[in-house]
Amino acid sequence: MTPIRMSPSSLRESRWYEYLVRFALGGGATVFAGLVSRYYGASVGGLFLALPAIFCASATLIETHEIRRKREAGVASGRRGQNAAAVDAAGAALGALGLLAFAIVFALTVKISIAGAFIGASLAWLVVSVAAWYVRRKTRWARRRAGPAARVGGSALPRSR
Repeated sequence: MTPIRMSPSSLRESRWYEYLVRFALGGGATVFAGLVSRYYGASVGGLFLALPAIFCASATLIETHEIRRKREAGVASGRRGQNAAAVDAAGAALGALGLLAFAIVFALTVKISIAGAFIGASLAWLVVSVAAWYVRRKTRWARRRAGPAARVGGSALPRSR
């Protein structure tokens, strides 16, 4: 199994304006959540703040980077960019499960100890996020081994688009 790793080399692939787009969209989402919180209360505003603020920007940037890499290598493939963005979306969903675990543990333990709540909630986030990643990886591996017949309603025929 491939370990989880970080590749700082991808930071050099981004242009300065791409970081500006991420910053602006993230800040805009945060301001929007603050306005919602002001008018509808912290509980509703917190739901909007929990949304991945820069996900839309990062997904399109990931797709653009993958397409650019393929073009520079002399291969025309927009599909790879879409797949890379889809993997990022799956990671965001798994991270959201971790954030949900964080919120639940924190809400249940904050009255006992604030520091303990942060530590416990952080551990819950870590455990749930890594477990979700592991389960997704294993189920994808099992589906690949099972073949096309096990994927879509038992039919080995490709779906039309």
